[in-house]
Amino acid sequence: MFYTIESISSVAKDLNSSGKKIVLATGFFDLLHGEHINFLRKAKDAGDILIVAVESDVRARVTKGEGRPVDTQELRCQKVSKFADYVIALPSNFDHFDAYDSLMSAIRPEVYAISSHTTHIKSKTLLVEKYGGHLVVVHDFNPAISTTQILNTKNHV
Repeated sequence: MFYTIESISSVAKDLNSSGKKIVLATGFFDLLHGEHINFLRKAKDAGDILIVAVESDVRARVTKGEGRPVDTQELRCQKVSKFADYVIALPSNFDHFDAYDSLMSAIRPEVYAISSHTTHIKSKTLLVEKYGGHLVVVHDFNPAISTTQILNTKNHV
């Protein structure tokens, strides 16, 4: 079962009330590969409960370009669920500050886990701190291993 921002809110409230340390991670996770798995494992190690929010197919196309995502959001959520306690399927309009604010407000994570190449770090830090958490770089980005690199290699073989 995958959650929406609205449906995860009561779950997160109960987890927070019980003293669980919630870690939030977000991303596309297209063609789940070793670097994604390393990131998710490190994020999980940062707390008690890992909630992963997976971007929509529409956002993947806009952000990553034509032909992306390779896997649908539903399949990406299924794959990520092997490493997360809860998975959120983000809506296609998850592309502005208020959307991120609604996610942080619903979950109120103690840790927002990111990779070293994450964009908009300053605004994401402000958002997580607004709800009592903190941003933590849990994984150093390896540019040699990415979905784009994998796709480029396959296209040149």
